[in-house]
Formats: sequence, C-alpha cells, structure tokens
Amino acid sequence: MNNLRQMSVFARIVECGSISAAADSLDLSKSVVSQHLKTLESELGVPLLKRTTRRQTLTPAGEVFYTQCQQLNQLAADAWDQAQSNQSVPRGKIKITAPHALMGPLIAPVIGQLMQQYPQIEPQLIASDEQQDLMQHGIDLAIRVGHSQESSYRQRRIGAFRDVLCGTATYINSGPTDSLNYIANRWQGKQIKHQLIHKENSSRRKLTFAPGCTVDSLYTTLALLEAGAGIGIIPDFILNANASSLTEVMPNYQLSSVPIFAVHPYQSGLPLAVGVTLNAIEAALQQD
Repeated sequence: MNNLRQMSVFARIVECGSISAAADSLDLSKSVVSQHLKTLESELGVPLLKRTTRRQTLTPAGEVFYTQCQQLNQLAADAWDQAQSNQSVPRGKIKITAPHALMGPLIAPVIGQLMQQYPQIEPQLIASDEQQDLMQHGIDLAIRVGHSQESSYRQRRIGAFRDVLCGTATYINSGPTDSLNYIANRWQGKQIKHQLIHKENSSRRKLTFAPGCTVDSLYTTLALLEAGAGIGIIPDFILNANASSLTEVMPNYQLSSVPIFAVHPYQSGLPLAVGVTLNAIEAALQQD
C-alpha cells in the first residue's frame, strides 16, 4: 500500500513540475513528498528524476515508470467515479427474499415497476418462507413477517397486515367453530392457537385447533379453503385482492395485526439500488 501511495506521489511530482508544487497540490509538506520520492527510488534501486535547483527531468527508467504510474492513477480515478455513479443512478445486482404471501402480490409488482424505471438494476427474487441467513446467501434485502432475531443486521418496520380466519359460508355453518377442520401452513406448528379481539368492545376470544391438513404454501391453503375443505388464515391484502368465496369465521372479531420488517446487512448506508427498492416496497405496503 505504501508503494502505491509513493507511485501516486511520484506521478504528481512529474505532473506539477516540482516537489514543492506537488506538495501544495497534495496538501503535504515538502519534506514528506521528498521522502516518498527518496524511498521509492531506493526500493526500486534506480533514479527516476534528475533534479537541479531550477528544473527536473525524467530519467529513461523514470519515463517508463511514470507512464505506468499514470495508468495506475487513471484506474483509481475510474474506480472512484464508478463507485460514485452507482450512488447517482440505481444499478447492478440486488438479491431480495420475501415470504410467498408477500412476494407475488406485493414485492414482485414493485420490482417490475422499478425495472421499468431503472433498467440498469438486475433483481434476483427469492420467494421463501424460511428465514435465510443474509450474509451466507448473499441477500441484499429481506422482507420478513415479524421481528427478526438476527441482531447483527439492520431492520426497520415498513408495514403491517392482518390475517383473517375464514372459510366458505357453507363450510363455516356446517358445525361448531371449534369442531371445524383447520387447514394449516406448516410454520404454524402442530397446535394452532388464535386469540381474536372484538372489533368494537375489545373483548377476547381464544380458539385452539389441531390441523386437519398441513400445507407448505399459502396459495394451497387458499385453494383448499375455497374448495370448502376447512377454515384457515389468509392475509387481508390477499383476501381483498381476490374475488373470493371466503368469508370470516367470526365477523365481529379480528386477529392482531402482524408487522412487516425489512432486514439488510448494510451497517453504514445502503447502496442506492437497495435503498430505492426498500422505499418503493414500503410505499406499496402503506397503500394497502
């Protein structure tokens, strides 16, 4: 790293015409610049400049070395400009994960709009109900239901939704609520417990079910419920977006709202593409 610094200082000495002018340009003392040149020539084992009190000229070895130092400085300048340009226009790869329930109806449409607005972004979308490790899988942004336990990552609440306990009216009326067949997603476990709150007086009602059928997809749950196979929970934004035959099991009661969090591994500022994506997803959630 010191050699790279010395090469950069040497190029500036040549371009400025003197050690004093280079020192002023670099905001360094003349002695520091002179020492950089002296150390560089000593480690190379060859003189690079011939200097008098009035002028300096490159040695043959110095001419060749200066050309290479120019190329090094240009590469550094290009790298700097490229990094800054990434913060002026969203671009590049971005890997996003979200549960199936959010990916299809909410996340994917947002990403589709961003791709039209910013054609240089390259999204990779992963729909998964499993909470994957962000660093291990190279994930830039995770949209998760509920607070994440991974304290090493940054997270913020960007929205909320409410699950609706529902089924077809015919099936709901077929017997007492606690005897109805429950269609469960596998993440719900082997015993389902719901605490519902009255929409007007805030009284509470507890329900417990043993799953009669377990599935690994929200949309499989939706299909089974619409087929009259049982009751189960469907997020309100999915229920509202579909012309569904489903109705609430207990219309006067509702489940608690469920927070949605954005989680990312960046500690000191988001890349522009990630920040733009996060803001667009949050805005879409606020509209629902």
